[in-house]
Amino acid sequence: MLEMKTTCERCHQALPHDAHAMICSYECTFCPPCAEQSLHGKCPNCNGELVKRPTRMKKEA
Repeated sequence: MLEMKTTCERCHQALPHDAHAMICSYECTFCPPCAEQSLHGKCPNCNGELVKRPTRMKKEA
């Protein structure tokens, strides 16, 4: 199962499960501004491509 990290690894902005975020294949997680402007779509940890993280919906009770 995909680990849904809750903060950007670069600027530490909160990223709730329903927030737009970017991830690499190792699940490194970044907010869109960091991923696009500062990191230019590449993960600084593994140099992999950053793609849109799928959203996870809350389970209905």
